[in-house]
Amino acid sequence: MHSSELLKGTLQTILLKVLKDHGKMYGYEITQRVKELSEDRILLTEGALYPSLHKLESEGILKTETVMMGKRVRKYYSLTPEGRSLAKERVNEFVDFIKTMSNVLQLQMG
Repeated sequence: MHSSELLKGTLQTILLKVLKDHGKMYGYEITQRVKELSEDRILLTEGALYPSLHKLESEGILKTETVMMGKRVRKYYSLTPEGRSLAKERVNEFVDFIKTMSNVLQLQMG
């Protein structure tokens, strides 16, 4: 697993990318997709996930849809048009950051 400090700075970018690629998703589904994509190296907790989702929603980057599943309510998150644009921008910025860090740390990216 990666340190929570590394994750903290990248969580919004991860969420934006997953939602951009997969469309409408609910919280648990997001955590499972990130776990799968990271080969169990990034395990999102509810305490990290939901505050980030709520912040993105309050900024107009995400929209929500509430669906009744029997007696349960499931809240789905998806990107707004602004969120789609931001997702692309954040991913490009992060890829550039990885290249820069590779240079700083003198690593070979294969």
